[in-house]
Amino acid sequence: MGLPEIVLRFLYPPPPSLFISAMSVISFASLTNAGFQEIKGKHMRYSKFFNVGASVTGDNKQKEAEFSGRTGMLVAYTPAFLAGVASFALVPLEGLRFTLLRSALTIHFLKRLFEVLFVHKYSGVMEVETAITISMSYFLSTASMIYAQHLTSGLPEPPIDLKHFGILLFVLGISGNFYHHYLLSELRTEGGDNKYKIPHGGLFDLVICPHYLFEILGFVGVSCISQNLYAFSYTFGTMFYLLGRSYATRRWYQSKFDNFSENTKAVIPYIF
Repeated sequence: MGLPEIVLRFLYPPPPSLFISAMSVISFASLTNAGFQEIKGKHMRYSKFFNVGASVTGDNKQKEAEFSGRTGMLVAYTPAFLAGVASFALVPLEGLRFTLLRSALTIHFLKRLFEVLFVHKYSGVMEVETAITISMSYFLSTASMIYAQHLTSGLPEPPIDLKHFGILLFVLGISGNFYHHYLLSELRTEGGDNKYKIPHGGLFDLVICPHYLFEILGFVGVSCISQNLYAFSYTFGTMFYLLGRSYATRRWYQSKFDNFSENTKAVIPYIF
């Protein structure tokens, strides 16, 4: 049995859609590149690492339109959440797998909005352009994943059914991500002095970014529920991005804290 035959035991055949095919390549390539850029020190504009060490003065720094941190994150996540909600009204019932997928995506962004409103604490701002760019990216990826799943309607199910395993991974991922975001929030005060501390509790003594580890698990769960090419392309791209971002995070903590343990890995306990 060749590789294509093995793959098709786990995935639906790629749909005859130029848009989804292009999005599969673009999502994987752009997210993977973003991960490599994080490793190289070129960080996203919303990152706490962005402009670290920069010596830009008020005279030559161009003032950008800004949101508060909370408003910026609400702008980033709300359209993707609404895309998930709208899919229930705009697209008819197409079986259990489709319902599970759009439910998982909607719950994922509902959880993010809940954290923005009630868990995270903010001491900074987000540029309007950055918030809108992130918002468009999340909205497009969510809508594309739902549309890609819609295109599988009527096709034979993959011989190996992963959706129940996917549900388990999704619940584990979203729960672990939420718990470790809560632990991070306990380190800071609203509108505080922006001082960072080494987090502890949960898996923080093993890896500095357990919230990324569980986010990866959650997206793997979504892909197993979906079992289509676009979902796995997006998940692998997200995984490579978060691996790069966690590597950069660990390097940042090493540079800021003399007592940072060398045994604490970036995102995968004992390995990376």
